[in-house]
Amino acid sequence: MFEIDVLTIFPELFGPFLETAFVGHARRGGAAAIRTHDLRDWATDRHRSVDDQPYGGGPGMVMTPEPLVPAIEALAGPKGPSRSAHVICLTPQGRRLDQARLEALAGAGGPLLLVCGRYEGIDQRVLDVAVDEELSIGDYVLSGGELPAMVLIEGLARLLPGVLGNPASIETESFRGGDLLEGPQYTRPPIYRGLEVPEVLRSGDHAAIDEWRHHQAIARTRERRPDLLDPDADS
Repeated sequence: MFEIDVLTIFPELFGPFLETAFVGHARRGGAAAIRTHDLRDWATDRHRSVDDQPYGGGPGMVMTPEPLVPAIEALAGPKGPSRSAHVICLTPQGRRLDQARLEALAGAGGPLLLVCGRYEGIDQRVLDVAVDEELSIGDYVLSGGELPAMVLIEGLARLLPGVLGNPASIETESFRGGDLLEGPQYTRPPIYRGLEVPEVLRSGDHAAIDEWRHHQAIARTRERRPDLLDPDADS
């Protein structure tokens, strides 16, 4: 069973998400155990504070080392080889999350502790003292790490054994088999508003279909994400 704990000030955001689609299936089927924890449970003042004004001035608030570090250590242990979980902080400054990293995390078997930041950021000492890895889902800023954590969880859940109805579908998806986007897909009816399903897909010739799909994947990648084919190309 793959274990994931999530540390957040908004655990209620995860309720419906954890019960729905692949993630819900993974939990109900025993492939994954996913738990949320309210950071404010570790706060020690009467206001249950988790943030303060930044040194040096500037807008917004910064998440403080207390109670964040004690919460992380309570759930994963102190940073080091003997800790019980790999601690990931979701932040725009992190390494870009991609399919290869999802597969590596899934292959490692967990457990994971996902730390969801809020406000203007997290005190750097928290990252230095208690976090193993920083991950980002893209070059943009959100209000917190909860949505990125959900992205990571769903990406992982789909890779766990027994979660997908047809495991072979993973092999044909975008960013599999050489960093190619997936080509176009079609289903019934064969003609819709004058647009016809390519004849090769209805031919029953599986070798020809595989070749067509491969060429379509290359063409779509070249059109939409040339950087995947040539890292020096403009995206």
